[in-house]
Amino acid sequence: MITKKRKVANTKVDKNKAYSLKEASTLVKEVNTTKFDSSVDLHIKLGVDPKKADQAIRGTVSLPHGTGKTKRVLVLCTPEKVAEATAAGADYVGLDEFITKIEGGWTDVDVIVATPSVMPKIGKLGKVLGPRNLMPNPKTGTVTNDVAGAITDLKGGKIAFKVDKVGIIHASIGRVSFSPEKIAENSQELINAIIKLKPSSSKGTYLKGVSMASSMSPGIAIDTKSVQN
Repeated sequence: MITKKRKVANTKVDKNKAYSLKEASTLVKEVNTTKFDSSVDLHIKLGVDPKKADQAIRGTVSLPHGTGKTKRVLVLCTPEKVAEATAAGADYVGLDEFITKIEGGWTDVDVIVATPSVMPKIGKLGKVLGPRNLMPNPKTGTVTNDVAGAITDLKGGKIAFKVDKVGIIHASIGRVSFSPEKIAENSQELINAIIKLKPSSSKGTYLKGVSMASSMSPGIAIDTKSVQN
């Protein structure tokens, strides 16, 4: 059942048009139908084969205007790092007690940071954390001895992204309460980071499609040429 608001929103988006990033960032606010501050997401289709190790695109980027959401961070570390993590603003800090909680199914956090020395203990949590994209990983900066720096980045708008099995990256880049300028600048920052990661083995068109949508709003196709500097 399509609501009246969604029907109106659908009429505002021309399905046959590819909008500029600036146009899409304005339009996504106009077609939002929720009463809450919806997230604004980008969906980026890449010309890669994720089954090949060098084409399984993943990375991190610090969005200039943050995500609009405060991330709950758990730091798994040895006792000498507890004070540093707490001072930097971690929501939860510890080790064995949280390993036990996670084994029991607890995953009430957005990101987990771990020091390298405790990774052997955490390996067994892969079945719980892996499907939820919570497993600490050196490539995303969540396995590090600089726990304070990692927490600052994560709380300040650093996001991780990776291509899914069909070659698409899905990422939240802000909220509908953001100005069009902030939505566009965050979007461009993510796209730039993905373009820089283009593998040399990827042939043909790399950036195949980009669309923007807020929660429960129609998708807005973006002209890929408009986002490639």
